Amino acid sequence: MLSYQHAYHAGNLADVQKHALLAFMLDYLTQKDKPLSYIETHAGRGLYDLADEAALKTGEAAAGVTLALPHFPPAHPYRQAVEAVRARFGATAYPGSPLVAAIGLREGDALHLAELHPQEHAALTATMAGWGAHVQKRDGLEMALAITPPTPRRGLMLIDPAYEVKSDYDQIPRVMGQIARKWNVGILALWYPILTSGAHKPMLAALQAAFPEGFRQELSFPPARDGHRMVGSGMFVVNPPWGLADEAARLKALFAKL
Repeated sequence: MLSYQHAYHAGNLADVQKHALLAFMLDYLTQKDKPLSYIETHAGRGLYDLADEAALKTGEAAAGVTLALPHFPPAHPYRQAVEAVRARFGATAYPGSPLVAAIGLREGDALHLAELHPQEHAALTATMAGWGAHVQKRDGLEMALAITPPTPRRGLMLIDPAYEVKSDYDQIPRVMGQIARKWNVGILALWYPILTSGAHKPMLAALQAAFPEGFRQELSFPPARDGHRMVGSGMFVVNPPWGLADEAARLKALFAKL
């Protein structure tokens, strides 16, 4: 299924969690003077306008990044990424994770992005022109298995599917296990929704059994509207970098203020 479009949800609290932790991890990796690879399996369009009809229809950004961003210190890599994108694209622009990554990467780092949705892929290709990204119109997990271990070998992969069908939950632990065996030094970061149905729980149980040293953070927030099934979001990280637990604790405290 290819019906999901993130423009309706861009900048929501789930994005704040995902992008803040992503920016922190990339900032940590780039402190060392060695090249790295960034791989993203479900990249979306890369750039969103929080003033467009889709974003205004749900109001999720107004309850998300608009409230949260001022609570981040000016030097935080997430805040710096958002502000850099707004300086370039306008005050209502919001970066998807491909742009969060691209802003944090350096010359010599590799950037691999997959997006299967035709319109989203076309928009992603336009957004990432000039950033040196390798953009593929391909199933993201298939791409991940094909290019790992990447060159450079150190790096990070973000897995962020739409979870449109139950098979997403069943497939991810198996594929992450395959990727980890091929790329044992890679940081594998999975975002997932916290749903009232509990659909995510068997997937998390399988991941924790496969990766007992993995890092997990779950944050709760009110549903975006009456009847909305998502009441939080989570990140599960294989090979978590040093300091991630402390950063996640700071992020949890920030969410408590909102």
